[in-house]
Amino acid sequence: MDIKTATKAIKHGDVSPVYLLYGLEKYQIKKFTSLLEEQLLQKEDRDFAIVNYDLADTPLQVVIEEAETVPFMVPRKLIFVRDASVFTAGKEGGKIEHRIEALLEYLKNPAEYSILIFLVYNEKLDERKKVVKALKAAGVVLAFAPLGGEELLGWVTKETKQRGCVLAPGTAEALIRNAGTQLQTLTAELDKLCLYAGEGGTIDLDTVEQLVARSTEQNVFALVENIANLRLEQALGIFYELLKQREEPIKIAALITRQFRIILQVKELAGQSYSQQQIASQLGLHPYAVKIAGEQARKFKSGDLRGILNRLADLDFQMKTGRIEKVLGLELFLLRLQN
Repeated sequence: MDIKTATKAIKHGDVSPVYLLYGLEKYQIKKFTSLLEEQLLQKEDRDFAIVNYDLADTPLQVVIEEAETVPFMVPRKLIFVRDASVFTAGKEGGKIEHRIEALLEYLKNPAEYSILIFLVYNEKLDERKKVVKALKAAGVVLAFAPLGGEELLGWVTKETKQRGCVLAPGTAEALIRNAGTQLQTLTAELDKLCLYAGEGGTIDLDTVEQLVARSTEQNVFALVENIANLRLEQALGIFYELLKQREEPIKIAALITRQFRIILQVKELAGQSYSQQQIASQLGLHPYAVKIAGEQARKFKSGDLRGILNRLADLDFQMKTGRIEKVLGLELFLLRLQN
């Protein structure tokens, strides 16, 4: 079952006794848990109907005892269980001893008045574990992965419309490049932009540039984008702005190196017919970052990218050993990229 199907089922009253929500997109997980609360509980019941546990300090068997206990003054209760590392590879709960068999037994006959919701902020589950297989058979397991490149753009457009605003062409991309790919951050920035534009207003590129501050990483991302498009003046402008913000030149050089390394890796994996999602998983990147890196990669030959990385490695050595003044070294590097 996917998120859309599960959402529709909940709205129609078809609720599973157990949910396992996993993935790195915490904002989407939060939205889904809020949906469960809104659809299944009355507002006045929530103080008695919502129970929270953390498996970092509570044994799993205590959670099961809670699920088997009849709720007090309410017809149904939601039990949220965080840090559910019993479903992933590696250590399980640190010093706490979890009796997995208690959950396995519970899944055979779950209580009709309790809904267990396990929250796993991890990219993958350990599919080899018996408990994961049992939960997939008895409950609903949903993956909350970062949105792909086009999906993220579509999400930004939809969220803007819901706020009564309109995005000018190219503005969604500019917003993501300034604010990053985290949905929580993008939501806050959209709230601010739509408040500024007003009901029915249009958010354009200038508005995004004025109101959405870029992080150091996003500035370097934009700097490399300008290099890829042979816009030296804009690239230098971003570089000087970073210096005004008192960013250390060695750190800037390291971030530039990281971005060019990503571009080369994306280019090589794409050449081996890896999909955008596969590349993102392989490199531990957001799919949108892979999309942009792929666009940048088309503007360089693999040999040129390796040459740039070699020059950056040499620059790093010269800067750290005092053989070249740091700002001058980076300026010369940027100027030579255009030759």
